[in-house]
Amino acid sequence: MMKGLTVMNQSKIRINKFLIHSIVYRLKKELNFQVDFLQINFVISGYILRLNNEYLSHNFTTDIITFNYSEESYKFDGEIFISINDALKNAKRYKVSLDVELLRLIIHGLLHLRGYDDINEADRKIMKKKEDFLVNKNLDLLKGKNLTYDY
Repeated sequence: MMKGLTVMNQSKIRINKFLIHSIVYRLKKELNFQVDFLQINFVISGYILRLNNEYLSHNFTTDIITFNYSEESYKFDGEIFISINDALKNAKRYKVSLDVELLRLIIHGLLHLRGYDDINEADRKIMKKKEDFLVNKNLDLLKGKNLTYDY
């Protein structure tokens, strides 16, 4: 288990926390960051809707929200909230497994903490290209292992 990383699960789907640690550990080397504190939370859409409304003034659900509490993009102090319900919808829409979609969302959150942004179109393209590259490069972590159970 990686020091400084906590995985919380508030959904009905069981999460392989050890595999999450392995993913973050590999990406830590690849993206050159250290983890002071990082909490990855798997939540239901109602919870992420409340977060989105309260902190971002958006009255809709979303697949991921990342909070960065650090001043430095290479030293992580933050939280990632992933909506399992929205991840399931995305997986169906893009015809990928829930495990692949969750890998993508974890990578997306880590990229945000590393300083990538997707607010404007140019930045979104840069971030999406890096995200796709990292997902494809790290799919082997899912071979023969389940990230999720019971869905």
